[in-house]
Amino acid sequence: EKKFITSFLDEIAQDTGKYCFGINDTMNALKNGAVSTLIVWENLEIKRLQIKNPHTDADHVLLVTPEEAKKASLYRDEETGVELDVVDSVPFVEWIVDNYKNFGTKLAFVTDRSQEGNQFCKGFGGLGGLMRYCLELESFEQAEPTKFDGSEEDFM
Repeated sequence: EKKFITSFLDEIAQDTGKYCFGINDTMNALKNGAVSTLIVWENLEIKRLQIKNPHTDADHVLLVTPEEAKKASLYRDEETGVELDVVDSVPFVEWIVDNYKNFGTKLAFVTDRSQEGNQFCKGFGGLGGLMRYCLELESFEQAEPTKFDGSEEDFM
């Protein structure tokens, strides 16, 4: 645990650009194959929802906090008002354990019991990564909550 977090903090301190944190930047870096080691707080409370429009069959994935998951607007189509179906709802931690290899990354779980672990969880949201190369994460469109359009294959 200490090794991964120390490496992560060193990358930040040296401003190498070879790090990411937070759900949006980390998922974009993962999707682009840039993350060599994914660091995840073992008690991260993010849920992964797969939601489908029953009229258009369009589906997308949302990564939400427990508070965001309570918002009724997540489950309605913005344009038509159609109620959306929840196809899958799983804690992100469980989903990433099953899927991290599909992103070509190693997975490291951390606790908040060590000083380094606590700093990672409190300061960086409990999710981050050491990257193989720099990636301009600011150029990706940000949405709240995190929304990934496209099919399930984008994430496998």
